[in-house]
Amino acid sequence: MGILNVTPDSFADGGLWTDPARAVDAALQMEADGADLIDIGGESTRPGAEALPFETELARVMPVIEALASRLRAPISVDTYKAEVASRALAAGAAIVNDVSALRYDPALASVVAQTGAALVLMHNRGRSRQMYQEAHYSAVVDEVASELAERVDAAVAAGVDRDRVIVDPGIGFAKQAAHSLELLARLPELARLDRPLLVGPSRKSFLTVGLGARAPGDREWGTAAVVAAAVMGGAHIVRVHAVKEMVDVVRTIDAMRDAGRAT
Repeated sequence: MGILNVTPDSFADGGLWTDPARAVDAALQMEADGADLIDIGGESTRPGAEALPFETELARVMPVIEALASRLRAPISVDTYKAEVASRALAAGAAIVNDVSALRYDPALASVVAQTGAALVLMHNRGRSRQMYQEAHYSAVVDEVASELAERVDAAVAAGVDRDRVIVDPGIGFAKQAAHSLELLARLPELARLDRPLLVGPSRKSFLTVGLGARAPGDREWGTAAVVAAAVMGGAHIVRVHAVKEMVDVVRTIDAMRDAGRAT
């Protein structure tokens, strides 16, 4: 899954793709580089980010989605927690809603997904962007994340979402200290208990500095590659990344290793 942030303030690449024409070109290049999905977001969800009015978010994402809908073979994912944004994005050609709140911020989103038959990513999180680190307290992080994600899957299904169209994301870096994110990644196979496809989004995040030392987000690509490899080996079905071309090489190499292992 290639990340296309059409925002001026995303932590890793804010401002690169705010021009719709450049964003469209970037998405097409991601697909050419091997992306299977393109995730388009109009509101930064980095810690401390301000929530946007849905009109502002729509103004950012809709021109890009509309331009790409007939040009991409890869399905388009809209990275939003707002029902109104999701509804319009899906009508314009998106096929997936990637909700960082797992239906907590705008419960009306569930009915939009149910009515359209879209796929839905439910990401583990606690609190809003400004408070998330205040919620980063766990006595057993893997068990708690699994339990809370299972509750959100049940809530989505109860609202009419087809369970077979739900994907879960442990929310690396969201309401988690670095140690929590690292433990989740190390014990990723345990999330198979959720019996849903697993998306992992480690790209360029600050937890990587535990191993790399202090570095700007753009200088964390080797650390990202290591985590992407481990995540795929640990059972991730989708990895959400900025540097598509490089991470496609990582994933294909890991796939070749796994295929060889199955053949022996």
